[in-house]
Amino acid sequence: MILSASYKTDIPAFYGPWFANRLTAGFCRMVNPYGGQIYTVPLTSEAVDGFVFWTRNIAPFLETLTEVRARGFPFVVQYTVTGYPHAIETSVIKAERSVALIHELADVFGPRVVVWRYDPILFTSLTPPESHIDRFASLAQALAGAVDEVVVSFAHIYRKTERNLTAAARAGQFSWTDPEAAVKQALLTSLAGIAAANGLRMSLCAQAPLLVPGVAAARCIDVPRLSAIAGHAIAARAKPHRPCGCAQSRDIGDYDTCPHGCVYCYAVTSRTIAHQRYHAHDPEGEFLFKPGRTA
Repeated sequence: MILSASYKTDIPAFYGPWFANRLTAGFCRMVNPYGGQIYTVPLTSEAVDGFVFWTRNIAPFLETLTEVRARGFPFVVQYTVTGYPHAIETSVIKAERSVALIHELADVFGPRVVVWRYDPILFTSLTPPESHIDRFASLAQALAGAVDEVVVSFAHIYRKTERNLTAAARAGQFSWTDPEAAVKQALLTSLAGIAAANGLRMSLCAQAPLLVPGVAAARCIDVPRLSAIAGHAIAARAKPHRPCGCAQSRDIGDYDTCPHGCVYCYAVTSRTIAHQRYHAHDPEGEFLFKPGRTA
Protein backbone atom coordinates (compact mmCIF):
# COMPACT_ATOMS: atom_id res chain seq x y z
CA MET A 1 0.00 0.00 0.00
CA ILE A 2 1.20 3.49 -0.91
CA LEU A 3 0.04 6.24 1.44
CA SER A 4 -0.69 9.76 0.25
CA ALA A 5 -0.28 12.55 2.80
CA SER A 6 -2.12 14.41 1.44
CA TYR A 7 -3.74 15.90 -1.61
CA LYS A 8 -6.62 17.00 0.65
CA THR A 9 -4.50 19.14 2.97
CA ASP A 10 -0.88 20.11 3.62
CA ILE A 11 0.19 17.63 6.29
CA PRO A 12 3.93 18.50 6.11
CA ALA A 13 3.28 22.23 6.59
CA PHE A 14 0.60 22.07 9.28
CA TYR A 15 0.16 18.60 10.73
CA GLY A 16 3.67 17.18 11.00
CA PRO A 17 3.52 16.46 14.77
CA TRP A 18 0.28 14.52 14.26
CA PHE A 19 1.83 12.47 11.47
CA ALA A 20 4.96 11.76 13.54
CA ASN A 21 2.82 10.63 16.47
CA ARG A 22 0.74 8.36 14.25
CA LEU A 23 3.88 6.90 12.67
CA THR A 24 5.10 5.99 16.15
CA ALA A 25 1.70 4.54 17.06
CA GLY A 26 1.65 2.53 13.82
CA PHE A 27 -1.80 3.60 12.67
CA CYS A 28 -4.19 6.48 12.12
CA ARG A 29 -7.94 6.67 11.67
CA MET A 30 -9.82 8.45 8.93
CA VAL A 31 -13.35 9.13 7.77
CA ASN A 32 -14.62 8.49 4.27
CA PRO A 33 -15.65 12.00 3.15
CA TYR A 34 -18.47 10.63 1.02
CA GLY A 35 -19.99 7.80 3.04
CA GLY A 36 -18.87 8.68 6.55
CA GLN A 37 -17.37 5.24 7.25
CA ILE A 38 -14.46 5.17 9.70
CA TYR A 39 -11.30 3.27 8.79
CA THR A 40 -8.14 2.35 10.63
CA VAL A 41 -5.11 2.78 8.38
CA PRO A 42 -1.91 0.94 9.38
CA LEU A 43 1.33 2.92 9.19
CA THR A 44 3.76 0.05 9.73
CA SER A 45 6.56 -1.13 7.48
CA GLU A 46 4.64 -4.36 6.90
CA ALA A 47 1.65 -2.47 5.52
CA VAL A 48 3.15 0.61 3.84
CA ASP A 49 5.37 0.39 0.74
CA GLY A 50 6.05 4.10 0.60
CA PHE A 51 4.70 7.61 1.10
CA VAL A 52 3.82 10.46 -1.23
CA PHE A 53 3.83 13.79 0.61
CA TRP A 54 2.15 16.88 -0.88
CA THR A 55 3.20 20.30 0.37
CA ARG A 56 3.88 23.97 -0.19
CA ASN A 57 6.23 24.22 2.79
CA ILE A 58 8.37 21.26 3.83
CA ALA A 59 10.39 23.18 6.44
CA PRO A 60 8.38 22.07 9.53
CA PHE A 61 8.55 18.46 8.31
CA LEU A 62 12.27 18.00 7.65
CA GLU A 63 12.98 16.24 10.94
CA THR A 64 10.01 13.93 10.39
CA LEU A 65 11.27 13.06 6.90
CA THR A 66 14.55 11.99 8.47
CA GLU A 67 12.56 9.68 10.78
CA VAL A 68 10.54 8.33 7.84
CA ARG A 69 13.78 7.50 6.04
CA ALA A 70 15.29 5.98 9.19
CA ARG A 71 12.29 3.64 9.45
CA GLY A 72 13.03 2.40 5.94
CA PHE A 73 10.13 3.98 4.06
CA PRO A 74 10.81 5.38 0.59
CA PHE A 75 9.00 8.63 -0.13
CA VAL A 76 8.36 11.25 -2.78
CA VAL A 77 7.61 14.90 -2.08
CA GLN A 78 5.19 16.58 -4.49
CA TYR A 79 6.20 20.20 -3.86
CA THR A 80 4.02 23.01 -5.23
CA VAL A 81 5.74 26.29 -6.08
CA THR A 82 3.91 28.85 -8.20
CA GLY A 83 4.96 32.25 -6.87
CA TYR A 84 1.46 33.68 -7.34
CA PRO A 85 0.51 37.10 -5.91
CA HIS A 86 -0.71 37.39 -2.32
CA ALA A 87 -4.29 38.03 -3.46
CA ILE A 88 -4.38 34.49 -4.90
CA GLU A 89 -2.19 32.63 -2.38
CA THR A 90 -2.67 34.47 0.88
CA SER A 91 -0.54 32.41 3.29
CA VAL A 92 2.05 30.59 1.19
CA ILE A 93 5.77 31.02 1.87
CA LYS A 94 7.85 32.94 -0.67
CA ALA A 95 8.85 31.07 -3.80
CA GLU A 96 12.51 31.78 -3.09
CA ARG A 97 12.22 29.99 0.25
CA SER A 98 10.57 26.98 -1.36
CA VAL A 99 13.29 26.81 -4.00
CA ALA A 100 15.93 26.74 -1.25
CA LEU A 101 14.02 24.01 0.59
CA ILE A 102 13.75 21.89 -2.56
CA HIS A 103 17.51 22.12 -3.04
CA GLU A 104 17.95 21.09 0.60
CA LEU A 105 15.69 18.08 0.08
CA ALA A 106 17.62 17.05 -3.02
CA ASP A 107 20.95 17.42 -1.23
CA VAL A 108 19.85 15.37 1.78
CA PHE A 109 17.57 12.75 0.24
CA GLY A 110 18.50 12.73 -3.45
CA PRO A 111 17.16 14.57 -6.51
CA ARG A 112 14.57 11.90 -7.41
CA VAL A 113 12.74 12.48 -4.13
CA VAL A 114 11.28 15.84 -5.15
CA VAL A 115 8.79 16.58 -7.93
CA TRP A 116 8.06 20.24 -8.61
CA ARG A 117 4.40 21.09 -9.17
CA TYR A 118 3.47 24.28 -10.99
CA ASP A 119 -0.23 23.87 -10.50
CA PRO A 120 -2.91 24.79 -10.79
CA ILE A 121 -2.37 27.23 -13.63
CA LEU A 122 -4.90 29.99 -13.06
CA PHE A 123 -5.81 32.65 -15.63
CA THR A 124 -6.46 36.00 -13.98
CA SER A 125 -5.74 39.64 -14.64
CA LEU A 126 -2.89 39.20 -12.12
CA THR A 127 -1.59 36.03 -13.82
CA PRO A 128 -2.08 36.31 -17.59
CA PRO A 129 -0.35 33.79 -19.89
CA GLU A 130 2.78 35.90 -20.36
CA SER A 131 3.26 36.13 -16.59
CA HIS A 132 3.08 32.33 -16.33
CA ILE A 133 5.81 32.04 -18.94
CA ASP A 134 8.08 34.49 -17.09
CA ARG A 135 7.39 32.99 -13.66
CA PHE A 136 7.77 29.40 -14.85
CA ALA A 137 11.05 30.20 -16.61
CA SER A 138 12.50 31.81 -13.50
CA LEU A 139 11.49 28.89 -11.28
CA ALA A 140 12.65 26.25 -13.76
CA GLN A 141 16.06 27.85 -13.96
CA ALA A 142 16.28 28.11 -10.16
CA LEU A 143 15.25 24.45 -9.68
CA ALA A 144 17.38 22.93 -12.43
CA GLY A 145 19.49 20.11 -11.00
CA ALA A 146 17.35 19.71 -7.89
CA VAL A 147 14.34 18.15 -9.67
CA ASP A 148 13.89 16.19 -12.87
CA GLU A 149 10.14 16.62 -13.42
CA VAL A 150 7.57 19.37 -13.24
CA VAL A 151 3.87 18.57 -13.04
CA VAL A 152 1.37 21.14 -14.28
CA SER A 153 -2.41 21.31 -14.44
CA PHE A 154 -5.08 23.89 -15.07
CA ALA A 155 -7.46 24.91 -12.32
CA HIS A 156 -10.61 22.80 -12.12
CA ILE A 157 -13.46 25.26 -11.68
CA TYR A 158 -15.89 23.45 -9.40
CA ARG A 159 -18.87 25.30 -7.94
CA LYS A 160 -17.08 25.98 -4.66
CA THR A 161 -13.97 27.05 -6.59
CA GLU A 162 -16.02 29.46 -8.68
CA ARG A 163 -17.63 30.90 -5.56
CA ASN A 164 -14.32 31.35 -3.73
CA LEU A 165 -12.54 32.76 -6.78
CA THR A 166 -15.29 35.26 -7.45
CA ALA A 167 -15.28 36.46 -3.84
CA ALA A 168 -11.48 36.77 -3.84
CA ALA A 169 -11.51 38.61 -7.16
CA ARG A 170 -14.02 41.09 -5.81
CA ALA A 171 -11.95 41.68 -2.66
CA GLY A 172 -8.62 41.79 -4.51
CA GLN A 173 -9.89 43.78 -7.49
CA PHE A 174 -8.84 41.29 -10.14
CA SER A 175 -10.73 39.22 -12.69
CA TRP A 176 -10.43 35.56 -13.64
CA THR A 177 -11.37 33.35 -16.57
CA ASP A 178 -11.32 29.72 -17.66
CA PRO A 179 -10.23 29.98 -21.30
CA GLU A 180 -10.79 27.54 -24.12
CA ALA A 181 -8.54 24.53 -24.67
CA ALA A 182 -6.51 26.18 -27.45
CA VAL A 183 -5.30 28.90 -25.07
CA LYS A 184 -4.26 26.32 -22.51
CA GLN A 185 -2.48 24.17 -25.08
CA ALA A 186 -0.57 27.15 -26.44
CA LEU A 187 0.67 27.92 -22.93
CA LEU A 188 1.55 24.26 -22.35
CA THR A 189 3.67 24.25 -25.48
CA SER A 190 5.60 27.30 -24.29
CA LEU A 191 6.11 25.89 -20.80
CA ALA A 192 7.22 22.50 -22.16
CA GLY A 193 9.99 24.17 -24.16
CA ILE A 194 11.19 26.03 -21.07
CA ALA A 195 11.13 22.85 -19.00
CA ALA A 196 13.13 20.91 -21.58
CA ALA A 197 15.71 23.70 -21.82
CA ASN A 198 16.28 23.33 -18.08
CA GLY A 199 16.54 19.53 -18.12
CA LEU A 200 13.04 18.89 -16.76
CA ARG A 201 10.43 16.44 -17.98
CA MET A 202 7.02 18.07 -18.01
CA SER A 203 3.80 16.19 -17.28
CA LEU A 204 0.15 17.17 -17.13
CA CYS A 205 -2.04 16.01 -14.25
CA ALA A 206 -5.35 14.30 -15.16
CA GLN A 207 -6.17 16.47 -18.17
CA ALA A 208 -5.35 14.16 -21.08
CA PRO A 209 -7.42 16.03 -23.71
CA LEU A 210 -5.04 18.99 -23.35
CA LEU A 211 -1.82 17.04 -23.97
CA VAL A 212 0.58 18.52 -26.52
CA PRO A 213 3.91 17.24 -27.91
CA GLY A 214 6.59 17.34 -25.23
CA VAL A 215 4.15 16.85 -22.37
CA ALA A 216 3.36 13.44 -20.87
CA ALA A 217 0.46 12.32 -18.71
CA ALA A 218 1.47 12.73 -15.08
CA ARG A 219 1.56 9.94 -12.54
CA CYS A 220 1.70 11.68 -9.19
CA ILE A 221 1.54 8.36 -7.32
CA ASP A 222 4.59 7.20 -9.21
CA VAL A 223 5.56 3.58 -8.59
CA PRO A 224 8.66 3.57 -10.84
CA ARG A 225 10.00 6.64 -9.03
CA LEU A 226 9.25 5.16 -5.60
CA SER A 227 10.84 1.87 -6.65
CA ALA A 228 14.01 3.65 -7.80
CA ILE A 229 14.20 5.50 -4.49
CA ALA A 230 13.54 2.31 -2.51
CA GLY A 231 16.11 0.32 -4.47
CA HIS A 232 13.63 -2.47 -5.13
CA ALA A 233 10.42 -2.99 -7.07
CA ILE A 234 7.22 -1.83 -5.41
CA ALA A 235 4.12 -3.69 -6.51
CA ALA A 236 1.03 -1.58 -7.09
CA ARG A 237 -2.07 -1.55 -9.22
CA ALA A 238 -3.18 1.21 -11.58
CA LYS A 239 -5.84 3.48 -10.18
CA PRO A 240 -9.15 2.62 -11.86
CA HIS A 241 -11.35 5.27 -13.49
CA ARG A 242 -8.57 7.87 -13.34
CA PRO A 243 -7.28 9.53 -16.56
CA CYS A 244 -3.62 9.35 -15.57
CA GLY A 245 -0.84 6.92 -14.75
CA CYS A 246 -1.25 7.03 -10.97
CA ALA A 247 -1.08 3.84 -8.94
CA GLN A 248 -3.60 3.07 -6.24
CA SER A 249 -2.94 4.76 -2.91
CA ARG A 250 -4.64 5.58 0.36
CA ASP A 251 -4.95 9.22 1.34
CA ILE A 252 -4.96 10.04 5.05
CA GLY A 253 -5.85 13.73 4.88
CA ASP A 254 -9.09 15.62 5.45
CA TYR A 255 -10.89 18.23 3.38
CA ASP A 256 -11.40 21.74 4.77
CA THR A 257 -8.34 21.61 7.01
CA CYS A 258 -5.67 23.52 5.05
CA PRO A 259 -5.17 27.16 6.14
CA HIS A 260 -2.88 28.17 3.24
CA GLY A 261 -5.70 30.31 1.84
CA CYS A 262 -5.25 29.59 -1.88
CA VAL A 263 -8.38 30.98 -3.50
CA TYR A 264 -8.54 28.29 -6.21
CA CYS A 265 -8.29 25.29 -3.83
CA TYR A 266 -10.65 22.41 -4.62
CA ALA A 267 -10.10 20.88 -1.15
CA VAL A 268 -11.38 23.85 0.87
CA THR A 269 -14.99 24.96 0.78
CA SER A 270 -14.53 27.70 3.37
CA ARG A 271 -11.30 29.33 4.54
CA THR A 272 -13.01 30.14 7.84
CA ILE A 273 -13.85 26.49 8.47
CA ALA A 274 -10.33 25.43 7.42
CA HIS A 275 -8.78 27.81 9.97
CA GLN A 276 -11.19 26.71 12.69
CA ARG A 277 -10.43 23.05 12.08
CA TYR A 278 -6.69 23.70 12.00
CA HIS A 279 -6.86 25.39 15.41
CA ALA A 280 -9.15 22.66 16.79
CA HIS A 281 -6.83 19.90 15.59
CA ASP A 282 -5.39 17.57 18.24
CA PRO A 283 -1.83 16.42 17.34
CA GLU A 284 -2.20 13.58 19.85
CA GLY A 285 -5.45 12.33 18.34
CA GLU A 286 -5.98 9.30 16.13
CA PHE A 287 -7.86 11.37 13.52
CA LEU A 288 -6.49 14.38 11.68
CA PHE A 289 -9.85 15.95 12.53
CA LYS A 290 -12.09 13.93 14.79
CA PRO A 291 -15.54 13.21 13.34
CA GLY A 292 -18.34 14.95 15.16
CA ARG A 293 -16.01 17.55 16.63
CA THR A 294 -17.20 21.15 16.34
CA ALA A 295 -14.69 23.28 14.48
